Amino acid sequence: MTETRTRIETDLRRIGIDPDFWYPIALSRAIAAGKAVAASFAGERIALYRGTSGRLYALEDRCAHRQVPLSMGVVEGDILRCCYHAWAYRGTGRISQIPYLPKGVTRPPRGVRAYPVHEAYGLVFVFPGNLAKAAVMPPPELPACVSPRHRTMTFSRTVLCHYSFLHENLLDMNHQFLHRGILGKIEPTLLRYDTGPTSVQARYRFTHKAGKKDRGAGLLAAERVGGADNPDVITIRTEYPYQTLTLVPEGADLPAFSLWVAYVPEDAEQRRSHVYGLLSIEKPRVPGALHLAWPFIRRFTERVFAEDRMAVEAEQRAWDEQRGDRNHEVFPLILDVRDVLRNNGLPLAAPAGGCGSCAVTEPPSGQ
Repeated sequence: MTETRTRIETDLRRIGIDPDFWYPIALSRAIAAGKAVAASFAGERIALYRGTSGRLYALEDRCAHRQVPLSMGVVEGDILRCCYHAWAYRGTGRISQIPYLPKGVTRPPRGVRAYPVHEAYGLVFVFPGNLAKAAVMPPPELPACVSPRHRTMTFSRTVLCHYSFLHENLLDMNHQFLHRGILGKIEPTLLRYDTGPTSVQARYRFTHKAGKKDRGAGLLAAERVGGADNPDVITIRTEYPYQTLTLVPEGADLPAFSLWVAYVPEDAEQRRSHVYGLLSIEKPRVPGALHLAWPFIRRFTERVFAEDRMAVEAEQRAWDEQRGDRNHEVFPLILDVRDVLRNNGLPLAAPAGGCGSCAVTEPPSGQ
């Protein structure tokens, strides 16, 4: 009988994201003055509303009275009033009025939780973790997004998978076969990678070997700036909990574009993630050229994203069907990023009848 060895390891897909960071949970343009909208972070329902002054607030999305969502409420000035019994809340979460409160009856001392909120780059960030850490943990700084030398494209999509699959997908550029219909035959060469307690960074050379490349790919990268299909050097970095990518055409000094992305869990089990991305593209010297190229670039990026989403959602379905992670990963880079995500995250509550760790049975070496 063939012996087996058992490796006991915390399943990364049972690790939740650390809430002690600033996370985007909405687009700024989605919240008009005097309106409230519903958002979520890892199962926490959050009501975002913009007062008539233009200031943005984030409150726990439940009325302290009957738990009706405050995102269904009415904005009056900088107050949010529940749609049910008209309890009113300040942006601090404190109850400011209960219209029918009898004389002599004390107003409830507590209202609902208020979240620190920050607007930048067209995104609404909240700090869902320890309130004391919000003041010392700065929001992401993305100078390219506000530089006059760049134009920034915003992405906002829900993907049905654990956020870790998305980190792996972008960092592991060996999956270019998936995009063969868009990019042709691409040969990715790993030049080097570095790992630290909170980060993994990899540099690749991308060489186009054969096949037709989507026009938008050329406009976005080397062909747009140099007119030739030269190799590109791509640097991808997971700096927990965010991820970045830059592309520099070989021989150029500056990136043709840079991407910043955050994968924000929406549900409590963290099997549904919202992807917020900011793609900052260097403007060419010819005025108006990028404006003309914009629809082609947008179409290209959406096609690539659709194929990546198909793959990572298939990975999540396999995890669900197998009730655990049966991956046999061979790429050291991905094993390292899994360690970074595992060590910086927090174990999710075990489902009924489940556990936070799973036993993976593997054949012995050489089998």
